[in-house]
Amino acid sequence: MENSLSNMMCLDIYLLSLDSKESNKIKKQVKALDVESKPLLSWNISHTNSFVMSRKELDIQKIKAFAEKYKWKNDIQKILSNNPFEALVLTDSLEKIIWVNKGFTEMTGYSKTFATNKYPSFLQGEMTSKESKKEIRTNLQKEKPFELSVINYKKDKTPYTCQVQIFPLYSNKITHYIALETQIQ
Repeated sequence: MENSLSNMMCLDIYLLSLDSKESNKIKKQVKALDVESKPLLSWNISHTNSFVMSRKELDIQKIKAFAEKYKWKNDIQKILSNNPFEALVLTDSLEKIIWVNKGFTEMTGYSKTFATNKYPSFLQGEMTSKESKKEIRTNLQKEKPFELSVINYKKDKTPYTCQVQIFPLYSNKITHYIALETQIQ
């Protein structure tokens, strides 16, 4: 009984990490298995910490799956474990977004679906400095990891300062970039 409750809780946490379309698809599969869901009776701070870690681990696993698919030579575990982030943005080598995590949607208000196939510059606006834009372009051309602060805009047009770390991801050449983002204001 305790094990099945633990499994259901893990499933609930996993479902929270998905967008609604993916979540509903899996919920239908679970219902087909005729699994009885029970309400959670208590939740303490240690479970909250586990939830945060689980979500970060899910993000790491998703990026590791991309790493395997594209045969990146980067140490993904080290990049994601040693650097703080709320949001993750994965782009192709032309800087078009191919994936964002749930932290991105929470930070910006934009859905995964909306952000996919756009360029990260859609987050920039009036208060985004020309110097920041130039620094991003220059550093991307250097093909080395870099960090900077930039003023971006949420979906509701609210500006926020974002600390961004960008890492080029490569196999034989750079195939993608990953941005680790933390809101600082």
